[in-house]
Amino acid sequence: MSESAARPKGLTRGFLTANAVFVYVFFYAPIALLLLFSFSDNRNVGTWGGFTLGWYRDFIDNEPIQGAIWVSLRVAFASTVVSVVLGTMAALALERFKFRGQRVFDALLYLPIIIPDVTMAVMMLLFFSQFLDLIDTVFGVQYGKGLTTIIVSHIAFSISFVSIVVRARLAGMDERLEEAAMDLYATRWKTFRHITLPLIAPGVAGGALLALTLSLDDVVVTQFVAGPGSTTLPVYVFGLIRRGVTPLINSVSVVMLAASILLVLLSLVLQRRGGGSVTASAE
Repeated sequence: MSESAARPKGLTRGFLTANAVFVYVFFYAPIALLLLFSFSDNRNVGTWGGFTLGWYRDFIDNEPIQGAIWVSLRVAFASTVVSVVLGTMAALALERFKFRGQRVFDALLYLPIIIPDVTMAVMMLLFFSQFLDLIDTVFGVQYGKGLTTIIVSHIAFSISFVSIVVRARLAGMDERLEEAAMDLYATRWKTFRHITLPLIAPGVAGGALLALTLSLDDVVVTQFVAGPGSTTLPVYVFGLIRRGVTPLINSVSVVMLAASILLVLLSLVLQRRGGGSVTASAE
């Protein structure tokens, strides 16, 4: 079939064009409106009152918001580091080794992705309630919910996402490269450090950025396991909505959106550089 014959013509082409335009408008019109009204000088979130940067100044000067951002960053970076290590180890175990109970472990690893967020939140709340009561009973130490409980909860659901991304990278990797390294008397650690890790680095980086984004955006689980003084930015924004929507929420949302876009761009850059390193290692 020629290229000209494969192209849509007439009514079909017009329908596909209209559908593409509709999809783009459907996805990006709310983002455009959010960005526009974050500069509105009217306290009514949906009414334009002239251009102003006042809401972004309020965002910078708002101490509770800045404190929530700091809590979010601490939680996100701590949970991401642990999730990447454990998720990568789980992916390597499932893809490179055979052990008893492997299928059960594989199925359990998918549970945090499948189950609803509310169910995950209730599970973590129940776990910490029982665990903290046990610590109080056995050691006589009262330890309430706070930063640590949020980090552990984020690790619990982030490991699965990291593992899936890394496993996808391992599945497309040529195992003969590892075998060749070990045939040349390289130990398993040297093989991993010089061959396996550089090849799966883009997947590890992608999993890390995914875990970081999920942690920064989480609301449901964090609300259930947070304590006094451990409010993250998404939970704080959710609280602002309850008290009334103002363009301050728009400005906070725009900043969070910009951070997410930056993480996506960083992921693309790392994947491109990782592709070059993979080629070099293979050669």
